[in-house]
Amino acid sequence: MRVISGKYKGKKIEGYDIEGTRPTQDRIKESLFAMIQEDLRDATVLDLFAGSGNLGIEALSNGASLAYFVDSNPKCIEVLNKNIKNIEEDMVRIYNKDYLEALKYFYNQDIRFDIIFLDPPYHLNCLDKILKIITDFNLVSKEGIVVCEYEIDKFQEKYNSLELIKEKKYGYKNIRVYRRET
Repeated sequence: MRVISGKYKGKKIEGYDIEGTRPTQDRIKESLFAMIQEDLRDATVLDLFAGSGNLGIEALSNGASLAYFVDSNPKCIEVLNKNIKNIEEDMVRIYNKDYLEALKYFYNQDIRFDIIFLDPPYHLNCLDKILKIITDFNLVSKEGIVVCEYEIDKFQEKYNSLELIKEKKYGYKNIRVYRRET
């Protein structure tokens, strides 16, 4: 895996083989980032099920100013720390936490995100639950987006202030993008 565009283009990303993770393929990542390119400049990003940090690092490479990486797997955190070498320290925050614990923490710290990446292990089928929590905790900034990557899950077209704006299918993998209404 490599960063596909931006200032870190070509940077190697380790962790494609971590048990329980499924890194986003380059062609899907390229299409995904083309969809959200205009939202990246100076964005604060949350990569909630970070794994290797693939999506958050790509966001930083393409103009995001700060990325929060969350994963409950210590092996992922170990690999993530290797992957962020040579990225400015003040642009990265890493949390070894369960996703619910992390969301509560961000709520209690009054942290808002311009872009949230949700790519949980498919067997959890938790995206609907997470989207409800994100809106209940008001974690998305005005006009912010939430990007969901999934195989099979149940969704609503709207979650309080989040409205579905894009949907795309790539073989067995699907992408949904929600935007917070102003």
